[in-house]
Amino acid sequence: MKKEYSFKEGKRGAVVQSPPGKRRITIRLDEEVLRWFRARVHAAGGGSYQALINLALREHVSNRKEPLEETVRRVLREELPGYAIRKVRAKRARSRR
Repeated sequence: MKKEYSFKEGKRGAVVQSPPGKRRITIRLDEEVLRWFRARVHAAGGGSYQALINLALREHVSNRKEPLEETVRRVLREELPGYAIRKVRAKRARSRR
């Protein structure tokens, strides 16, 4: 090991640049999820568990595409009945006082 090192030619940032269309991020995943993906890659004979996670996310996104109008309608159908019940219960509670 040298006594001194020169970092005059050093550059900030990632050592390995991300390929075009990819972005380096930090994400926290459950250990159980990571073990599952790593086990699948190992059983397949190797590869990248990160690429497998990316593929799973892509499949999920492509299968879940829903127009905004449909999303709003679905949320309203799911949420309004519970809101109406709470409103009626609150009204009854006020009238009992």
